[in-house]
Amino acid sequence: MFKNILVLCTGNICRSPIAEAVLRARLVGAGIEVRSAGTAALVGEPADRLAVEVAHDQGLDLSAHRGQQATLPLMQGSDLLLVMTREHADWVHGRLPALRGRVHLLGRWRGEEIADPYGDPKSAFEASISHIGQTVGDWIPRLGLAG
Repeated sequence: MFKNILVLCTGNICRSPIAEAVLRARLVGAGIEVRSAGTAALVGEPADRLAVEVAHDQGLDLSAHRGQQATLPLMQGSDLLLVMTREHADWVHGRLPALRGRVHLLGRWRGEEIADPYGDPKSAFEASISHIGQTVGDWIPRLGLAG
């Protein structure tokens, strides 16, 4: 059973904080810790304003989020690393090849990557949170939980 999930994107201010919040909401009471980080994080920065807005529209609160860098200890301490793109997976594999079996695309079950909405209009963030919600839904039964 997974106890620690780490969600990775690039800056840790858009996709991964949204996915972290969606996963946390879906995993309430499951005893699974969910965190997020970035491969080139904007350390200490809050979530993007539009990410906060679309999350709020879905009943999720990103107001306390601050960007953090994906460090070796953080990645090593995770049972499952969910990444947005193959480039993120390659980044992890290049630093910690031993984690290869723990790193998967969030959109793995659809064979899809999650596009980065950073710098785009709110509609791109709305599409992103919808896509993230669908792909998180694909993971729930695979984490040994009811869909």
